[in-house]
Amino acid sequence: MRSSPSIIPTDRLDREIYLVLEDFGARAGCAWRETDEQDTDRDTIIRDLLSGQYTYPVRIVAFNAIEGHARDATSEIADALAEAAADNAEITPALQAFITANAQQPFYFQLALPLRESA
Repeated sequence: MRSSPSIIPTDRLDREIYLVLEDFGARAGCAWRETDEQDTDRDTIIRDLLSGQYTYPVRIVAFNAIEGHARDATSEIADALAEAAADNAEITPALQAFITANAQQPFYFQLALPLRESA
């Protein structure tokens, strides 16, 4: 007997999917952010964090439903953000705090100071 192809598009789901837990404050609490399927890859999450799409990230998880595993990716993403922030001085204080609290690599962030004219 010949088997028929699956009607479930597993190729879209057979990858790591990243989700961000965000703190919305004392009244609203924390919630997993709703995200479009195509925006759940590692590079897009990093880009969205750097551009301010997430205000107060708390935790980031990565999972692959097809392979049946999930992991805490918070430190991994914090390290990637620290590398990217070294080139970009425009990160929010909340994102800087997230990186400082979660990065495994040392995070050094130099603020640009205005130079005075020499007298």
